Amino acid sequence: MTIFIQQLINGLSLGSIYALIALGYTMVYGIVKLINFAHGDILMVGAYTAFYTLTAVGATPLGLVLAFVSSMIVCAITGITIERFAYKPLRSAPRLNSLITAIAVSLILQNGVRVLPFAGPNPRQFPTMETVMVPFGQVMISNIQIIVITTSVVLMLVLNYIITWTKTGKAMRAVSFDMHAASLMGISANRIVAFTFALGSVLAAAGGILYATAYPQIEPTMGAMPGLKAFVAAVLGGIGSVPGAMLGGYILAIAETMTKGFLSSQYSDAISFSILIIILLVKPTGIMGQKTRIKV
Repeated sequence: MTIFIQQLINGLSLGSIYALIALGYTMVYGIVKLINFAHGDILMVGAYTAFYTLTAVGATPLGLVLAFVSSMIVCAITGITIERFAYKPLRSAPRLNSLITAIAVSLILQNGVRVLPFAGPNPRQFPTMETVMVPFGQVMISNIQIIVITTSVVLMLVLNYIITWTKTGKAMRAVSFDMHAASLMGISANRIVAFTFALGSVLAAAGGILYATAYPQIEPTMGAMPGLKAFVAAVLGGIGSVPGAMLGGYILAIAETMTKGFLSSQYSDAISFSILIIILLVKPTGIMGQKTRIKV
């Protein structure tokens, strides 16, 4: 039972990261029906920005705050730039064009960082604080896991507030429901789409820092697998559903950590993607997804 609870805590920590990244996928898809496969590489950009910030100011609580701020700013600008120059011109084109472009942007970001003189292809050790184990009943939880879970929950609550209670959030929901009708009602669809990309990129930046803090090594391709897992989580929860993305992230991570703890780490990826196949066969819209009717 103790091992089960310990793996559950590990799953909640990893699930918090997956949920943050998955929110970016699901928000963008909810607005413009685009699978932004470059989203995982935004995570990598955030991790590298945090790396240089922490290297300059030190891995202190203040340094961590500055790392979050700088990474969020850089990733928000990166997300807006990608949307403006890569996705906006293709908004009325077939979805396959946007999908191919997203894959191309992902490769550009990965290889762009790889050839930068101050980054390079070699992995780097991410500066992080000393791990301290805190007793929690019969199990142990690290200070890093506490930071990961707490920060993720706070950011998800802030996101929920923005979407539910702010004027921009209501505009996001309107554009998601019907972009053309929202434009006729005076809502700037272009501004809302850009804001959505910025908001998703901010969450990816936070996810990148938390991921690099929990697994302290960064490299140009580090966002590929977490980004793919987060996409699976978004589909699992119901692509386009914000609560579904959160739920999917936690379910996927708990399944992954339980597999590592009780079976073998070699099976964790297979189990994760098997869950995706099963949910698509049983409920193609995801756990919290809704069926849509197409009129012809």
